[in-house]
Amino acid sequence: MSVLRLTVVVGSAILAGAACAGDGTGLALANGGDEVTLSGDVQPILSSNCVFSGCHVGTSPQEGLTLSSGQTFGNVVNVASRQLPTMNRVTPNQPDESYLVHKIQGTHLDEGGSGERMPEARAPLSQAEIDLIRAWIQAGAKSN
Repeated sequence: MSVLRLTVVVGSAILAGAACAGDGTGLALANGGDEVTLSGDVQPILSSNCVFSGCHVGTSPQEGLTLSSGQTFGNVVNVASRQLPTMNRVTPNQPDESYLVHKIQGTHLDEGGSGERMPEARAPLSQAEIDLIRAWIQAGAKSN
């Protein structure tokens, strides 16, 4: 399968150089529209990589962060990170100022954070998955 490098515009966010599978399925948005949504695009990534692994779910989730469907927004948007309290887990419109982005990119130590790249003990998220999360944050990190 070939891999294409392209620039995709999602709403006002640009996914520059996002990786797409040769069949064009890499960045399809769940709602078929032009807006990245928490429920349709971001939550499935978090559920399959962070919740189903058992790390960010239940009564004692790692770093006190539950990423279960219906709880993600309130636990990440404008909430200070425990590992780097000077940075929010997610700061709307500012993916580079969002600790969640640094944790999944593996750049958290450069920012003064700690711990391992997320998801821990699993393969890193694909660049397309990271780009979708960044696009959701860039578009305002809405509860949609």
